[in-house]
Amino acid sequence: MKYRNALPQMAGKQMITDGGLETTLIFHDGIDLPLFAAFKALETDAGIAAMDAYMARFARIAVDANRGFIMDTPTWRASARWAAELGMTHADLRAVHREVICSLTGLRDQYETAQSPFVINGVIGPQDDGYAPTNVMSAIQAEAYHAAQVGWFDEFGADMVSAITMTYADEAIGIASVAKTQGMPISIAFTVETNGQLPSGETLAEAICAVDEATDAYPAYFMINCAHPDHFSHVLEGDWTSRIMGLRANASRMSHAELDASDTLDDGDPNELGALYAGLLPRLPNLTVMGGCCGTDHRHIAAICAATSAT
Repeated sequence: MKYRNALPQMAGKQMITDGGLETTLIFHDGIDLPLFAAFKALETDAGIAAMDAYMARFARIAVDANRGFIMDTPTWRASARWAAELGMTHADLRAVHREVICSLTGLRDQYETAQSPFVINGVIGPQDDGYAPTNVMSAIQAEAYHAAQVGWFDEFGADMVSAITMTYADEAIGIASVAKTQGMPISIAFTVETNGQLPSGETLAEAICAVDEATDAYPAYFMINCAHPDHFSHVLEGDWTSRIMGLRANASRMSHAELDASDTLDDGDPNELGALYAGLLPRLPNLTVMGGCCGTDHRHIAAICAATSAT
């Protein structure tokens, strides 16, 4: 709970996240992830070794660049609906959350420096498909559904939580509301299609403003994830953009539908992605959290650090 009431990124500290954990484990490390559930890698020695090596690479990038590191838990799929499909119980899920927080605490103890603070971030994913949801919940339903996961992160000592790849405002409102009730800092990351709108058809401005209105602006900040900068750069205009403090873009320009259908990895060009991030800084004056999503790895994050440090 080291940073629970004073997250370094909120004070202007430049932070990195990791990249596309799931795509790295699958395409680079050959680890099978049923339902894209990264935490399933922890069930084998090979999976544990691959995940440990993956996180250590980003830790070293952060320390070398004098940036902080927001360490995400591999729990994007670790909620009740997905656990049921994976044959896991409520107790199994709780144990997963305890294990991953313990692991990240050890990583922080090993690598953190005064210039590179490490934050343990509990990741919460959508209840339905992260690209094209068919089961849309109300905010109240989402609050009830996600309460257990937020509670576990609180219990086991995460510094904050993040709702990642949100596809419509109501689910984000529900997660933010339960975080508010439990006193956990939270960031909300929306994903967009190639037209810059959420899969629901909402604009980024509408979704962010809806969450802020419903929760008295409780989220610490908002992010955009799982979309290429070309898909959203044209919509970043207006006062609402001051609420965006994080980017976790894809390296690929493919649409969500194209990514879903692809059986090969499009990892784009790390240097180009870094340049695109640097180009967005004038539009996002509060941007302090930079990382990647599908198709990105340590090369992309290193390039982003280099490009944005030079601006």
